[in-house]
Amino acid sequence: MGKDAFNNRIRTVAVNIRKIRETRNYTQEYLAVKLGISQNAYSKIELGYTKITLERLYQIANILEIDLVELLRSEPSEVLQLLEATGS
Repeated sequence: MGKDAFNNRIRTVAVNIRKIRETRNYTQEYLAVKLGISQNAYSKIELGYTKITLERLYQIANILEIDLVELLRSEPSEVLQLLEATGS
């Protein structure tokens, strides 16, 4: 995977996190508190400015109640369809 493709995947995951958070009506502040970080630090995750660990990604998936694999492999529109289909 080239650098551009890798960066695109990071952006896609960041967008997925934001879209799911918004669908759940969670604020950035809520997720930040759950993660034990500042709202500013959390915002940088959603913007793709901060590289996060697998552990942090797993924590975010748990808070958002979505399978980590779906968060990683899906495009934003697919994630929203998955949420609608499962009634989440």
